[in-house]
Amino acid sequence: MPREKKNLLCSPLAAEAHGAAALPDDPDAGQDWAVDGAPAPVRHGAATVRHFWEHAPAGPGVYRMIAANGEVLYVGKAKSVRNRIASYMRPSGHTRRIARMIALTASMVFVSTGTETEALLLETNFIKQMKPRFNVLMRDDKSFPYILLTGGHAAPQITKHRGARNRKGEYFGPFASVWAVNRTLNALQRAFLLRSCTDSFYANRTRPCLLYQIKRCSAPCTGEIGEIEYAGLVAEARAFLSGKSRAVRDRLAEEMAAASAGMEFERAARLRDRIAPLSAIQGAQGINPKTVEEADVFAIVEQAGQFCVEVFFFRTYQNWGNRAYFPRADKSLAPEEVLDSFVAQFYADKPPPRLILLSHEIENRGVLAEALRERSGHRIEIAVRRKGEKRDLVEQARQNAGEALARKLSEATSQTKLLAALAGAFGLARPSRRIEVYDNSHIMGTNAVGAMIVAGADGFMKTHYRRFNIHNRDTTPGDDHAMMREVLRRRFARLMKDAAAPAPEIGGTGSDNTGGDDAAAFPDRPDLILIDGGQGQFDAAQAVLSELGVTGVAVAAIAKGPDRNAGRESFFMAGKEPFKLSPRDPALYFVQRLRDEAHRFVIGTHRARRKKEFTKSPLDEIQGVGPARKRALLHAFGTAKAISRAALSDLANVPGINAATARLVYDFFHERGRQ
Repeated sequence: MPREKKNLLCSPLAAEAHGAAALPDDPDAGQDWAVDGAPAPVRHGAATVRHFWEHAPAGPGVYRMIAANGEVLYVGKAKSVRNRIASYMRPSGHTRRIARMIALTASMVFVSTGTETEALLLETNFIKQMKPRFNVLMRDDKSFPYILLTGGHAAPQITKHRGARNRKGEYFGPFASVWAVNRTLNALQRAFLLRSCTDSFYANRTRPCLLYQIKRCSAPCTGEIGEIEYAGLVAEARAFLSGKSRAVRDRLAEEMAAASAGMEFERAARLRDRIAPLSAIQGAQGINPKTVEEADVFAIVEQAGQFCVEVFFFRTYQNWGNRAYFPRADKSLAPEEVLDSFVAQFYADKPPPRLILLSHEIENRGVLAEALRERSGHRIEIAVRRKGEKRDLVEQARQNAGEALARKLSEATSQTKLLAALAGAFGLARPSRRIEVYDNSHIMGTNAVGAMIVAGADGFMKTHYRRFNIHNRDTTPGDDHAMMREVLRRRFARLMKDAAAPAPEIGGTGSDNTGGDDAAAFPDRPDLILIDGGQGQFDAAQAVLSELGVTGVAVAAIAKGPDRNAGRESFFMAGKEPFKLSPRDPALYFVQRLRDEAHRFVIGTHRARRKKEFTKSPLDEIQGVGPARKRALLHAFGTAKAISRAALSDLANVPGINAATARLVYDFFHERGRQ
């Protein structure tokens, strides 16, 4: 097990070092952090490292370099921690990035591990958790969607799955996007007629649903197909998803020809309709390798100090899509170093395939392969191929990475120009780094929600979006101004509380700071707030910010034009008369995009909440009545209203409902009726 050695207090030497020379707010300003003529902060930082080096473990482990305010600067692993950090003790000879990191170091924490493989896994977990500013970071860490063929049921369900794979069944994937999964599922349902409904929906059917009528399901729920015949469809779907797609299609084609020859034209037509979607899937797979059954392909390119990693997924000899990543990494790093760290983080919570192809050789290839083998239970090969089909796959990924990075740089340039245009239109001192847009949605005050979307130099930052359920009882239903006050008060009260919180102790786990004064980090605090509304909403926002003592944040409200015409909006800002922008002003188009994105997000949130309310049952409120008992009651009586009218003896006669549960259900409805 890892053994952690914590330095809870900064040493006197470190305290003296960081009091002796202050670092500039801008890491790239002031001192030159290069090798020659090492400045005082670097020399003092190296002395701090030397102090902690004396207590560093000689064996494998993980080390953390921590700033004076508790921020984790860097997480590294080594076969010998003592030997590795010895390289940080000299005051010169470092790259600009390493010199900055040493200069900021005030403390170190060591964790001993049994092997270098354990150290690699622990390092990856720490990086994902703490997000140190000097490590390579994955900025898009969403889980991938899979197709799940459930187990443990007489009629298995086929469905989309994302997240922890804890449901019983077989998983096929990963797919690069939800769109790819939905397209494949749609075709599979038409080809194999497997059910997609939940088990509870399946158990309560008395007649086939619409999917049966439109030939998307064989309706095993009502016995329209026998268990043996349905099991045959499941076997065909499993074979198709396991790589035997051509064999399945050829067998169906033979059955269609035989049915046609036997004058069974209706059966032949049904088989024809099943073959068509299978052909569509095979034709839409893109490049399907002939010799690579299962592999992930990684290719990295660098341009203008930015990196792009393109990942292709191949399963069962089929191309299941690709995704581009833009990791945050110092521009002084070589592509091999970025790819090394990226691949380790990529598989921190994802099952690896048996083959991983890379565009560059990486330092930790052997250690990473061993770590993934221990985790997955089977042999993992990590290779850099120079010939054959595998090389062609890597080159295809490299080409896509270059194109994706070119698009990213072009979009970033356009976004920078739009931010500059918006700053000029609103009279801001400099372009905004973080813009927050707020909007509310409700129907006559019901299911009221608020939403915040965030934009910056990289476009819409969807991982920063937030939803707010309006639950303040003092808020009058339908009062948009009160709703906006509640949303802003909750958002900025928490922001101010986090800003006022004391820094964590030196040597602790560190903060979740993604950059501190690092110019590349995305800020937590906005410098511009856009409110969808007129003067009233603007006054409400200003009142909340003033009440909480928030300063340095510009506020603008957007009032729709006459007849809600786009292009004739009025803007309200402090110290200005209401004004309009030219209909052809790029800043106006940009604001409209921001507002429309806020509309889309808040309306989607409102609809999801309203849908949940529609499907809510009174049985959900009864403590002690779980899904199985709820299903038994609904199966016996049909509806919640019928259950509420049932006698106590009738409730007790339901299979699976004992006397105590029957009394609980009976008292719930009848006590409620007397209230």
